[in-house]
Amino acid sequence: MDATIAGHAYRVEPDDVRRVAGELDPEPIDVFFTTVDGRRFPPKQLVEALTGLDRADFNSHQARSLLVRLGFPVDRRRPMSTPRPTDHRPSGGAEAQVLGEHVGQWVAQDGLEILYHSDSPEDVARWLRTHRRVARVWRVPSTASEVGSTVSSA
Repeated sequence: MDATIAGHAYRVEPDDVRRVAGELDPEPIDVFFTTVDGRRFPPKQLVEALTGLDRADFNSHQARSLLVRLGFPVDRRRPMSTPRPTDHRPSGGAEAQVLGEHVGQWVAQDGLEILYHSDSPEDVARWLRTHRRVARVWRVPSTASEVGSTVSSA
């Protein structure tokens, strides 16, 4: 697909986005993000890596527009909703929902937000150091026995 950003013409394809995303560590999400192969990236980070342009040379709208045209939906980070008072699960079940896609992985968690995830705790720690972030780091259990729980058949 042909695209123009900041007065420069580029030829980019969805595979280019996937390739570039595979070489990057996602930066922290401020407002907008796009998901590539299960990882969330700020749109400007991806477009900078795709084009070589400095982020100051284009705006967020241009980055989001390009990614959407390439087939990568862009979403806005939303505050986690407050649990319903009638739901007696911790966090109203919201934490379980957020963690469900990270079973068996190491995560950096801040409240109900997963900042970063990886198969390696060292990768998570490196990401936190790089971005000067502090978070709870732990491995999301994949079985009840890893939690130390037992399931009753009664």
